[in-house]
Amino acid sequence: MKGWETKKLGEVCDLIARGVAPKYLETGGARVVNQKCVRDHAINFDLARRHDHTAKAVPKDRYIRAGDVLVNSTGTGTLGRVAQVRQEPDEPTTVDTHVTIVRPQAKRFFPDFFGYILIKIEDEIAASGEGASGQTELARSTLTEKFLVSFPTSLDEQRRIVAILDEAFAGLAVMRQHAEANLKNARAIFDSHLNSIFSQRVEGWVTEGLNEHVRFVDYRGKTPPKRDAGIRLITAKNVKMGFIRREPEEFIDPAAYDEWMTRGFPKKGDVLFTTEAPLGNVAQLDTDEKVVIGQRLITMQPVPNVLDRKFLAFMLMSGPLQEAIHAKATGATVLGIKAKLLKFIPISYPQKLAEQRAIADKIEEISLEVARLESLYRQKLVAIDELKQSILHRCFLGALSAKDALAA
Repeated sequence: MKGWETKKLGEVCDLIARGVAPKYLETGGARVVNQKCVRDHAINFDLARRHDHTAKAVPKDRYIRAGDVLVNSTGTGTLGRVAQVRQEPDEPTTVDTHVTIVRPQAKRFFPDFFGYILIKIEDEIAASGEGASGQTELARSTLTEKFLVSFPTSLDEQRRIVAILDEAFAGLAVMRQHAEANLKNARAIFDSHLNSIFSQRVEGWVTEGLNEHVRFVDYRGKTPPKRDAGIRLITAKNVKMGFIRREPEEFIDPAAYDEWMTRGFPKKGDVLFTTEAPLGNVAQLDTDEKVVIGQRLITMQPVPNVLDRKFLAFMLMSGPLQEAIHAKATGATVLGIKAKLLKFIPISYPQKLAEQRAIADKIEEISLEVARLESLYRQKLVAIDELKQSILHRCFLGALSAKDALAA
């Protein structure tokens, strides 16, 4: 475009470098920003830690300044997240070795415009990591050489674009807050209904230990080698509160069938329970296919005609049972519970199976409606993010005015 330049990122920056390996302190020293601090194009300094700069000096240029853009540079799911330092830090602040400081040449840019440049290419940065899953790295050379950035040579034009984007993004931020609040409220409605049922003492309900009418089945053993296909492996990562997700999708070596057949296979409707990290997630097995149950999971099978499986699952999800389970949990760093302790958690339930099923069906009805609402709000959040990117790209094409952005 006329009046615009396109350069490699490294050609328009005074600094592209990671921070220091911190010597951590509880108090004092210099503030050090880590990957957790960089999210949603903002920097949360409350999550920063402290670095003993007397034990390990911080180069002067590695203290962040207003106008710098911080780029998360390691880890699947975190790599590529960017945020700009829009105001001068209120105290000396650096970054650790997992975060890269990208400092623009001052004469080329209105500072806030440079921040939007990196937001625009954030997805490309995230896709440029190299290495094994979970260990991906963003090389400095990749940032300096791979990415082309376009910008108006006029600082006044940069300011004009920033004014458009600031106003549009502020409006989208309000829309996002409302959608997130609605998403949270939908879940709160379900939790409130669930807890109201299982927190009250009801005449005709009996109270017994969980093991009285529930068979605890431990299918776990040494997990066989994983393959691209074979028997589906379900781990604690797959079990979320109320449902089992497919991702991450893993399989075990079919040659290991014999070892697992001695233990048998769980059945559709069996209740799966995570024993740690995170503790207490509950879901019913939703398939008739043969699956292998991995580590940190216990399978529960209620006695037929005494305790309904769906009722048991909802009961375990409820606040009162979750509190009782967590109260029995142990562990200094990772909170977990052993089956021998879990078995004696007291549960209350109607003696009549028909009453259990009626309660479970009503809870499920509410659960499905909440899931529908959550899906709608998540779709709205995706649409907001897509609109944000659309506005950003159109501004960088010179095809969007303030009026257009607000109308979008």
